[in-house]
Formats: sequence, structure tokens, C-alpha cells
Amino acid sequence: MEKAVIYREKEEFKEVHLVLKNATSKQFYEFSFEMEDFPNIKIKSIGNLQETGLTFENNRLSGIPHANSIHDLDIEFFHIHDENSTEIKKVHLLVNADPKDLWKNIPSDINDDYYKPDEASYKGKFSGKKITVVSKRGRSHAHEGKFRDDDFAVDELFGGWSIVSVADGAGSAIMAREGSRLATISVNRFFSSEEILKGIEKNIETVYNTSELSKQSKARENIIRLMYEGVLYVYHTLDQAATEHSFSIKDFHTTLIFALIKKFDFGYVILTFGVGDCPINLISQDFSEVKLLNQMDVGEFGGGTRFITMKEIFSDDPASRFGITCVNDFSYLVLMTDGIYDPKFMTESKLENIDSWKTFFNDLAGNNDDRVKVDFINDIHIDQQLLTWTDFWSRGNHDDRTLAIIY
Repeated sequence: MEKAVIYREKEEFKEVHLVLKNATSKQFYEFSFEMEDFPNIKIKSIGNLQETGLTFENNRLSGIPHANSIHDLDIEFFHIHDENSTEIKKVHLLVNADPKDLWKNIPSDINDDYYKPDEASYKGKFSGKKITVVSKRGRSHAHEGKFRDDDFAVDELFGGWSIVSVADGAGSAIMAREGSRLATISVNRFFSSEEILKGIEKNIETVYNTSELSKQSKARENIIRLMYEGVLYVYHTLDQAATEHSFSIKDFHTTLIFALIKKFDFGYVILTFGVGDCPINLISQDFSEVKLLNQMDVGEFGGGTRFITMKEIFSDDPASRFGITCVNDFSYLVLMTDGIYDPKFMTESKLENIDSWKTFFNDLAGNNDDRVKVDFINDIHIDQQLLTWTDFWSRGNHDDRTLAIIY
């Protein structure tokens, strides 16, 4: 009778329709065998795993499959009352192709007069903190051998000031890649002036060390005026470049955001500007609060973002595009283009949702399909880690990706 029961339970397990969930090549995979319906059956090993890239341990398949294929696996199992007699159950594992492999990666033309590397990265010091910035050509551009239209620039300036600027060239503009490059380097160049920084700093001291509201208000106006002059300088730089090379300024269409920062005795002063759909976010020291520091050109201008090359942005309440923020300290200051914003946040409202940011930094910490981790503690290779992370897969989101993090 006991042998009959053992035989029946083994045959039931052998005959049950067991379906392994599909895997995707180059992406982490795991599958646990639920054995509640077969309490007397134990899986000893799984054969033919060497070709898959997976391992089996504690009733769990896991690992990163090498390539797309259909694998025939042999489940070797036994009955707990007959451990010396093992049998084989055959199952199939389907490994789908990695969607990334379906996209071409054609190098851009290195001989072009306006050649730009397909990716760039940076790490360094920044106003008493650290910074890392990466910019990567999107799959849509790589598939056609086009250039990266995003760009960034970072500079340490006079008197402890630092600036980071990020730009996203318009895909419809034939010189967008040069527009974004010129926008970032020219705004940084403007604020490299010792005279301008001293003027800004003098007014900041008035804002935060004077109790008279009228003087504070006037000092704020002076700060915004100097920042406005910097943005206007960017416009004229792009306009001049277009004229000199027989282009229209529309051919240089680009968004622009920047953060100009210094640590004072009373805290960090963060001066910001934004035109377009790229956000600047400040996360509090204890990660309990997040603020969007710039005006986003979404919603009202749905689908047609605004650019630094549009003269009208200098007439429709330009002061609303500038921000003056002072905090004792912060954990992160983040600037990004829509190649990051769209897949990771999707809507503007989530940019001011702290849970969305916790999810974002969990993703950076390695909680993602590629198991890519960006280490902000042991940060020797943080720029390369972040550059690898930006290669994440997001269906329908294949734009250039630029991300700057001050930490």
C-alpha cells in the first residue's frame, strides 16, 4: 500500500502541468517552485541549466539568462519516503530577447563639424558637496546614427560658488546638439565673472542679514536682474552663432536649466532658472520633503515645450522662471532632462511627491531589472555607475538622458 501511494504521488507530480514564467535575456530572473500541493515531493536538482545562465537553490531558479532561446530542463525529484529513487520531469523555459538588442547602436559621425560624443560623464566637488552628471544618447538617436542633443556643464567659480547647467536640444531642430552645448557653456561662462558673483553675493547678504523688508525686496530684484542678464547672454550667444553660420536661431532650439549655489554661514543659497520641461528638485536633509525649484513648461503648452531661443520668454513675466532658495542643508539636488523625467516620474505632480523620489532613489540603489547600483557612499566609480544605470529599459521612452545629482 505504501509503495502504491509513493508511486501515485510521484506520477501526479510528473504529470502536473508546470509552467515556468518567461525570462528575458540579460535581465535578472527568478522563479520559485511552489510545492504546497506536493508536500512529499522534493526537487533534488535541475538539469541542462548550464546553457541558461541560471542556478537552482532552495527550490528557486535565479540568475541572468545569456541569450534568447527555448530550453528543455530536467527536474530531478524524489519522494521523501523513497529518497534513493529519483525521477525526471521535463519542463520548458522560454527566454525572450532583450528589447535593447532590437535597437541598433550606430555611432554618430566623428567627422561632422559639430560632432558630439554619444555619452559624457563627470564627477567632482560642488560647493562643499559632491556632484556627478551623466548624459547618454537615447536609443531613438542611436538607432539612426544621430547625435546626442542633450548637454551639460559644471564649473567651480570664484568665492566658493558652483554652477551646473543642463540642456535638452529640440529633436526637430537641426542644430539642437550645438544649441544645447552653447547654452550650457555660455551660462556658466557668464557667471564665472568675479564682478557678477560679488554683485549677487552682496545682495544675498542683504536678503538674509537685513530685517528691512524694502531692502530685502530690492536685493531680490537685483539678484533676479543679474540672473536675467545671464539668460539673455545665452540667447544672444545662440543668436550670434546662428547668424555667423547662416542658420536660423530656431535651428538651435534648446531647453535650459541651471543651479548656481554657494554655502554661506546661514545655509546653502540655491539660485535657479528653467525654461522647458526639465526639472530641478531639492530633497531635504532627512528625505522627508521635496521641492520643485523651477517652473515647468508643461500642461499649458502641452506637447510644445518652450526654449531659451524663444524671445517671448523674456517678456512674459520672466521673473517667474527664477528661484532663490535658502536651506540649512539638503540630501540631494537633482537636475534632469525629460529622458529621465518621463519614464521615472511620468507626471509633473510626482516631482513633488516624496514617495516617488524614494522609489527613484531605491531604483538608483539597485532595485531595478538590471540590478545596476549607484553607490553614493563608496563613490569612486559613481559617474560610470550612473552612466550604466541610464541605459535602463522603458517601453516607449528612448530619448536622450541627462541626470545631475549633487549629494
